[in-house]
Amino acid sequence: MDRNLSINAHFRALAAGHRPEHRFAGRSKDDWRAWRAALLPKVRATLGAMPPKVPLRPEVLLEWQEDGLVKQKVVFDVEAGLSATAYVFRPAEADGPLPGLLACHGHGPFGKESVMGNRGSPEQAAKIAQHNYDYGLAMARAGYAVIAIDWRGFGERDDRRKPHANDIFHGRDPCNIHYVRATMLGRTVLGMNVHDGMCALDYLCGLDFVDAGRVGAMGLSFGGTMTTWMAVCDERIRAANIICYSDRFADFGMRDAQLCGSQITPGLYALCDLPDLQGLIAPRPLLVEIGTYDDCFLVESALSCQREVERIYAAAGAAEALELDLFGGGHAWSGRKSRDFFSRHLKA
Repeated sequence: MDRNLSINAHFRALAAGHRPEHRFAGRSKDDWRAWRAALLPKVRATLGAMPPKVPLRPEVLLEWQEDGLVKQKVVFDVEAGLSATAYVFRPAEADGPLPGLLACHGHGPFGKESVMGNRGSPEQAAKIAQHNYDYGLAMARAGYAVIAIDWRGFGERDDRRKPHANDIFHGRDPCNIHYVRATMLGRTVLGMNVHDGMCALDYLCGLDFVDAGRVGAMGLSFGGTMTTWMAVCDERIRAANIICYSDRFADFGMRDAQLCGSQITPGLYALCDLPDLQGLIAPRPLLVEIGTYDDCFLVESALSCQREVERIYAAAGAAEALELDLFGGGHAWSGRKSRDFFSRHLKA
């Protein structure tokens, strides 16, 4: 008998025949407007119940000068009973308010530390070298006020890193455990992280040295996930740089299982594919980076995703606002175009 007992094979077969309800198929600006109006609220709804806003009660914990920058470590509340720490780096010498930037970290034990250039241990230094990971520090040096927070379960918000902590996860991915916990409450980890990112922007945009009308976001890998969702959910983000997070759900989700509970929402793939999600950022400027040797998001399906994003931007009348950096490298920040991209769209 021809029977299948493989659940993995079954998911791949389901994806092969699946077409999301709102996958973009239009050509004109009217098509794009109708598609975006129908899809955007449904996508945001998959984030689940969002945490209620509370007063930030911000506090500067540390301030020092280094490398021509003023560096601060701050803490603020994100919801009742929960806070987040962040770094805010800016040039020590500046004429007038600075453009702001949210630097989103990806997976890894160090959270915000890596993107802001903390090489305090050999392991941290190796992580930065492997992924060219310190783009937050680099963009502060390039003239931006940069904020980076730890997403839930990472860095200082990883309970496994607390003194005398027990590993209650027993070796399992905390992202997946937190996802299950969140859905029990009608929430998602992704929605809670988007909420925290908005709190970070609330803080950044309220600083007297930041121009709240010139704010961008960038991030690698899971940081690319967060950059995508922050841009989809928060119109204050005027330009976005998505680094090594281009693919299709059928490929990196169903085929490769290259995902976790911090990256998905219930029913998302029923609505759209990843290029549709990124296409919702249009007509705002978007720089996409794809590494030819990326072993997380393979270049063939990454470029297939990018071609579909291009069609969406073209239909929106914003083809010139979408840029691609296809670079000869792996799962890393290219660093070739980001400075010029943000300079044209946030400094002008």
